[in-house]
Amino acid sequence: MKRIVSPARIREYARKFPSAGPSLNRWLKTVRDAEWQSPAELKAVFSDVDPVVVDSGRKVYVFNIEHNRHRLIAAIHFNTQSVYVLRILTHKDYDRAGWKDEL
Repeated sequence: MKRIVSPARIREYARKFPSAGPSLNRWLKTVRDAEWQSPAELKAVFSDVDPVVVDSGRKVYVFNIEHNRHRLIAAIHFNTQSVYVLRILTHKDYDRAGWKDEL
């Protein structure tokens, strides 16, 4: 993807949860190298990514990080090759689902 918005959010989260760092770095490298044109192409690389429609009606993509211990939530604009990292949560915080109201 040409543009990843908020890679600093990834680094900050990795400092807070060091065990997630290697998985987050792999995710970041994979996304930087990607040229996905559709959700199907994304799914071919990240087989466990899930599209989720949040309360605003927008679609976001939820990635499992560090064997499902964390979740990275991103908006992906295939037409502009942009990825916006919206949230990174522990699995426990993700399950609370309050994040859906905020996006």
